[in-house]
Amino acid sequence: MDYDNREFTALLDAIRVEYGYDFTDYSEASVKRRINSFRDSRNIGTIDELGKMILKDEDLFEKFIQEISVTVTEMFRDPPFYKSLRNSVLKRLATYPFIKIWIAGCATGEEVYSIAILLSEEGLLNRTLIYATDINQKSIQIAKEGLYPLENMKQYTSNYQKAGGKKSFSEYYKAKYNSVLFHKSLKQNIVFAPHNLVIDKSFNEFQLIICRNVLIYFNQKLQNNVVNLFYESLCMFGFLGLGNKESLLFSDKRNNFEDIDRHEKIFMKTE
Repeated sequence: MDYDNREFTALLDAIRVEYGYDFTDYSEASVKRRINSFRDSRNIGTIDELGKMILKDEDLFEKFIQEISVTVTEMFRDPPFYKSLRNSVLKRLATYPFIKIWIAGCATGEEVYSIAILLSEEGLLNRTLIYATDINQKSIQIAKEGLYPLENMKQYTSNYQKAGGKKSFSEYYKAKYNSVLFHKSLKQNIVFAPHNLVIDKSFNEFQLIICRNVLIYFNQKLQNNVVNLFYESLCMFGFLGLGNKESLLFSDKRNNFEDIDRHEKIFMKTE
């Protein structure tokens, strides 16, 4: 069901003013699709009704945020990216005495544990601090727990092997009933925290920032703002990893990055 663009804009403005979440520069088609899905699943007739309900009911708003900001993810998604990261980036990161990594838009954490496994196999995890952030508080909680469905492990194992994994993937988790719990040793140097890429600022300096399949939900203006945030947050000659459908093409910082792997969208900050 379509609705007036003015109602759509009014809803996003009201959310920004009342709760501080700014979706106005998200991809319009993506946000509308998710709002429609949320309305349909709860039999809410109009966008005006939805606005009144979420502005009065914080619990409903939390559910709304969870649905609007959810990101589809899996462990070692796009295995060639991880293989390239291992071969092209981690060897350079090994030259630092201490490594700081930011995984922005970490969703439910599958990517975070993938990076931790990679670092562990290269002997770098013990001197690395990983900041894993997301706008979605429920997703962060799932990521902290490191508990995932057992049925996903077949796909994740295949991804891990294609990414150049050096061990048996099952060594990294313990299976119990229909779930698996990833080992605490992978979590010891991970800080999970909320961060809103739209309004929050840089909070540290990093040698590597990974933000995959998040920018595709933003319009060009917001993509540019976020790339600038990453540029400010990277040390000189630090690395940036994006999703395979994302690029620096629309960023005013595109000439301040050098391609490390153009196909896998891995870049290095330069002068």
